Amino acid sequence: MGRVWWCEVGDYAPWSWDIWSSHNSQHLLDPYSLSHFQHGIGLLLILQVCWGRWLSVQSCTILVALIEAAWEILENTSFMINRYREATISLDYFGDSIMNSMSDYGVCLLGVLLVRKTNWKVGVAVFIACEIGSVLWIRDSLMLNILMLTYPVEAVKQWQAP
Repeated sequence: MGRVWWCEVGDYAPWSWDIWSSHNSQHLLDPYSLSHFQHGIGLLLILQVCWGRWLSVQSCTILVALIEAAWEILENTSFMINRYREATISLDYFGDSIMNSMSDYGVCLLGVLLVRKTNWKVGVAVFIACEIGSVLWIRDSLMLNILMLTYPVEAVKQWQAP
């Protein structure tokens, strides 16, 4: 897929907090790490609600891990990179570094761990807090990304612009 291992700009900091820079999605952590944390929370809760009667928590955890791995691959395809550029504020997005993808995967599993160690109410509260925090911080979030990727709204895109 032609992904780089680490940020080619030469910054070796483990994080990058500026979504408008070429460092975004190239370090271990960035503002979008919150959305991957939400992936873990949301996917586990959805699986437990929909199939919890038939699947164990361990099976649901494995399914979340497989879904997130598939998403990390899909997210870094030319199709998805171009979709992000067309429909969202990520005009300069050119894919994740390998280390960023691995970190996103790990952060997702931390979201799963949160729900497993607490309960669904805590999971929902943290999910909502991440949404609100992301919107206030970077004017973007998991739910806004889903909206913009599936049904772009120009007013949202204009509001998100720097």
